[in-house]
Amino acid sequence: MNIYVGNLPYTVRDNDLLSMFQEYGNVSSAKVVMDRETDRSKGFGFVEMPSDDEGSNAINKLNGHEINGRALRVNEARPREDRRPGGGGGPGGGDRRPKRW
Repeated sequence: MNIYVGNLPYTVRDNDLLSMFQEYGNVSSAKVVMDRETDRSKGFGFVEMPSDDEGSNAINKLNGHEINGRALRVNEARPREDRRPGGGGGPGGGDRRPKRW
């Protein structure tokens, strides 16, 4: 089960997230999302737990749990929607002079 963890204190790192969820079962991975430019936490992360039962238990126990005065938002992660290329502009230029048949 892939779990979203939001409203994390900016001081939380991958190992902290891992330790937090290991109390509820086996954890495959734990990753705090970092800003590439500033190398600062974006305040959310993802945890992968192989067992859906353990993952659900962790969600129930940790959602709303406070760390450093911040109430965590913990829920099952939704798959990312495909981002389709947008735009494309309007109609092309072409010849706009009146046609003479």
